[in-house]
Formats: sequence, C-alpha cells, structure tokens
Amino acid sequence: MSKIRVGHIDLGFHDASAREVEAVLVRHGHEVERSAAPHEDMFRRMGQSEIDMLVSAWLPSSHGAYLAPFENEVRKITVLYEPFCIWGVPHYVPANEVAAVEDLLHAPAVDRMERLIQGINPGAGISRFSKAIVEQYGLDAAGYHFETGTEAECFERFEAAVAEGRWVVVPLWHPQFLHARHEIRALSEPKGLLGGTDQATLIVRRDAEEKVGAAALDELSGLKLGNAKVSELEDRLVRASP
Repeated sequence: MSKIRVGHIDLGFHDASAREVEAVLVRHGHEVERSAAPHEDMFRRMGQSEIDMLVSAWLPSSHGAYLAPFENEVRKITVLYEPFCIWGVPHYVPANEVAAVEDLLHAPAVDRMERLIQGINPGAGISRFSKAIVEQYGLDAAGYHFETGTEAECFERFEAAVAEGRWVVVPLWHPQFLHARHEIRALSEPKGLLGGTDQATLIVRRDAEEKVGAAALDELSGLKLGNAKVSELEDRLVRASP
C-alpha cells in the first residue's frame, strides 16, 4: 500500500489525536510518515502538498485563516473533537471572588494573582486571543502581561503554582492533559475574545484521496474522539515520555 504523510501541529494533544488517525491508516495497510511543526508552518506544508493529511484544523476560529488560502484543495473528513479556549484558574481560587476576567482587576485577585500569564507558541489561537484579552480588558494597566513560550513553560508553571497554592491564570483549552490531572475553572469572558467552540477537523488533500483509499477514508469519517478522551490520551502520552 501507499505511504501516507500525516502532519500534526507540534503540541501534545495534536500528537495524541494524530496517533489515533494513524492507527486507522495502518490497519488499512498503509505506511505512515508522521511529522510535526508549529501552526503556521504545518498549514504551509499542507498548502504546498508536503503532507497528505493534517490532524487537525480547528475551524472556524483558531485555524481558519491558515486554511483559507487552499481550503478548496482539501476535503474535510471528520470532526474529531470540539475544542475551545479558556482562561482558567486553579480550583482553590474562590469562584465567588474570581468568576470573570474583569475580576482580575479587583480585590482579592488584584492583590493575590500573579501578573505573568504564560502562554505557548505565538501561532496558537489561544495566544492571539490572550493578547487581545489583556489589551481590551485593560489588564496591562494593572501589571498583567501575556508571554508566549514553550508548552513546558506554560504547563510546568501552572503545576508548580498548584503545588504551592499560588493564584495564577493559565491560558488553556479543552482538550488538554492538565484537565485529566487538575480541576481548572474557566473564567467568564463576556467580550467573546476566546473564539468560541471550534471543530477539530481531520483534513486530507484532494490529490491524496485516491492514495488513502475509499475504505480508509470511510473508517476515518466515523472517527469521533471527544474532548475528554483526547485529554486522557495526551496525559498517557506525556506520562510515557522519558
């Protein structure tokens, strides 16, 4: 059978869901060539026919602009899960005192909350959304600042804060492995800057459909993972990593 080039964005939950897609391809006798890259680069590679399938495009909000230039060249196979972005706080931050983003400007949050909001790479939807939140809610005037970084910088900082009981905001999303480990409460964000709920869509280049084959595409069209399962799959993957 054919070699199918499967690309995923270089984040853990994309890796976890890609492995489920790749398992289907292997069952149909295909050899899989897997690769990962940051958001913009992976969509560029898809647009330039350097990969056959992408797991997955978050549509319409997070990745729609990346897909738009070549959307007519791909087929949408299935929605694997329905992701959405949040600004979250640990469970021990009282909900009656810090319920919404604007509460970060008032006591007790303004006295106790750490000012650094540590994000991931700049191409992620949550990074674009978070920068807009800081600006449009006037959080910068109170000393809050959003910084991009690595997954490890974002996630390890949150877990360290939880271990010490510190008040911290984490720019996050569902699905994500931290939800399998911690109770993270989303803050209300009434301006709607977090993009709403997307559809994590498996896409294939139309010029690769024949290579993938009707039988594999038919099975993939019925693949539904869901947010909770992807969070669990990613958590297992992270725990298994050296």
